[in-house]
Amino acid sequence: MNYHELLKQISEQVAVFYFEKADEGRVFHKPRHTMELLYAVEEMASHYGLDARDSYIVCSAAWFLDTGYHIVGKEGHEIKSAEMAETCLQRLSAEDIDITGIKNCILSTRLPQKPQLLTEKIMCDAVFFYLGNADFKEKNKVLKAELEYIQQEIISGTNWRSSMIDLMESHKFHTDYCEQLLKAPKRKNLERLKQKQENKLSSYPETEPLPEPLSDSQAAPKSNFPVLQPMPPGTANPAADKTFRTQEKQEKKTGGAFRGTETMFRVSSSNHQRMSSLADNKANIMISVNTIIISIIIALLLPKFETNTQLIVPTIILLLINITTIIYSILATRPKMHTGIFTPEQVENKTVNLLFFGSFYKMNFKEYKSGMQEMMNDSDFLYSSLIKDIYWQGRVMGRKFRLLRIAYDIFMYGLAVAVIAFALAALLIK
Repeated sequence: MNYHELLKQISEQVAVFYFEKADEGRVFHKPRHTMELLYAVEEMASHYGLDARDSYIVCSAAWFLDTGYHIVGKEGHEIKSAEMAETCLQRLSAEDIDITGIKNCILSTRLPQKPQLLTEKIMCDAVFFYLGNADFKEKNKVLKAELEYIQQEIISGTNWRSSMIDLMESHKFHTDYCEQLLKAPKRKNLERLKQKQENKLSSYPETEPLPEPLSDSQAAPKSNFPVLQPMPPGTANPAADKTFRTQEKQEKKTGGAFRGTETMFRVSSSNHQRMSSLADNKANIMISVNTIIISIIIALLLPKFETNTQLIVPTIILLLINITTIIYSILATRPKMHTGIFTPEQVENKTVNLLFFGSFYKMNFKEYKSGMQEMMNDSDFLYSSLIKDIYWQGRVMGRKFRLLRIAYDIFMYGLAVAVIAFALAALLIK
C-alpha cells in the first residue's frame, strides 16, 4: 500500500472541500488549523516512531477532523467528519481496516475523550496542542472572535476566560510526550489566564454587578469549538476581523519563525544522522573488502612463497595496504566515550548538552529528569543545547569523513601500487 500517495490524494480532496466551503468568518477553524493539527501529529508520530501505516492513519484523521464543522456545525461534527473520511477513502480505494482506524481516531476526540490506541491518543492531544503553545494568547483571542461571529453577539471577556479556565483545568494530555513537553507551558498559560481573570474581577465596582454567566447554549465549548456558519451577505464582525488581522501578523512574526526554527533543527539533525549512517556503511564496505582480500592472500599466495619468492614483496605491500585501510576505517567508526556525568552547576550555567547521551548515561533518572525539566522551562537553554548538539554532530561527521577519505585514498592508490608490484613479479618469474 502506497500510503504516501494516498495522503497526497487526501490532501487534494480536503483542499478542494475547504475551497468550496470558504468563509472569511472562520478565523480559527480554517485550513491553517488543519495544518497545525498535521504538524502536531507528525511531530508525535516521529517521536514514537510510528510505522508507515499508523502514521498514515493519524495524519489522515488530522486532514478530515475539521470537515464536519463545515457541514453540520458543532453538534455531531465528529461523526460527520468520520462519515466524510469514509466516503472519500472508499473513493480512493483505501483498505477497510485503515478506514476504520481513521474513523476511530476522529471519533476519539469527542468529549469526554477516552482514546485506547496510541494513534487515538495522539489525535486527541493534537486537538489541544495549542493549550501549551507560546501563541496560546493569540489563539484564544481568535477562538473567541470566531464564536462571537457564530452567535452574532459579543461575549464578555470574564465569561470567556471562565470557560477557558474550566476547560484547561479539566483537560489532561493522553501521551507522555505532550505531558512532558506541554504540561508546564499549559500550566503557565492557565496561571496567566487566572491572574487576568482575578485582576478584572477585582476591578469591578462593588455596586456594579458582575457579568451573568453564559447559558449552556452560549457557553464556550469544551473541545473542537464550532466552526462558523455562513452569515447573510454583507454582514461583518469588526472585532473578529481585527483579531484575525492581529493573529495573522503575530503568526508571521512568531509562530512562523518558531515552526521554521523547529523545522531547521529537525532537518539538520536528521541530515546528520543520515550522513553518519552513510559514513558507517562506507567504513563497513572498506573493512569487508579488505578482510576478504587478506583471507584470499593467506589462502592462495602464502603456500606459493617457497617456490615463487618474487611474490613476497608485492604480497607484503598489499597486506600493508589492506591493514592500513582497515585501521582507518575502524577509526572512522570507533566511538568516543564521554564521562556521562553532569553537575547541577553545569545545568545552572547552561554549559551541558542534555540532548547527547554522553553527558548523562551514568546519571540516575531523577537527576537527569530534573536537568531536562530545567532545560525545557528555559527556551534559551533549550535552543543552546540544540545548537550544541548539531554543532558536535557536524564535528563528528567531519572526523568520520576525513578518516574515510584517507582510507579510500590508501586503498585506491595502494591497490594500484600492489598491482604494479605483482605485474613486475610476474615478469621476473618468466
